Amino acid sequence: MTSYPVLQDKHALEESDQFAPRFDANGLITCVTTDAATGELLMVAHMNAEALARSIETGEAWYWSRSRGQLWHKGDTSGQIQTIVEMRVDCDQDALLLKVNVAGDGGCCHTGRRSCFYRVKPLREDAQAPLTFV
Repeated sequence: MTSYPVLQDKHALEESDQFAPRFDANGLITCVTTDAATGELLMVAHMNAEALARSIETGEAWYWSRSRGQLWHKGDTSGQIQTIVEMRVDCDQDALLLKVNVAGDGGCCHTGRRSCFYRVKPLREDAQAPLTFV
């Protein structure tokens, strides 16, 4: 099992160049995935330490499926392999951003859509309106 350093000092956590991802109580870190070329938000998933290590080692996105309780190599069955162009960690190292190129048909959502974020929730005056699809 891969382990990562734990930085107790807030300044070191936020300002050092040491990669010290902070996993939650379930051993997971949130991962936001975007298209490397366009910046389009594709999906949000989670990684455990093994998924993160495999992503770094292979240059392809691996996640932890909370619903299936298992490691998941994105695109393994769909052909929508996500090749990582850049990985970023946020200021307190408890969230990741992947910028990826997507193989296959370019989709990312299990519904067959390009992005998992295909519904829009109206705000303010029209707050009771139903979701719209993009």
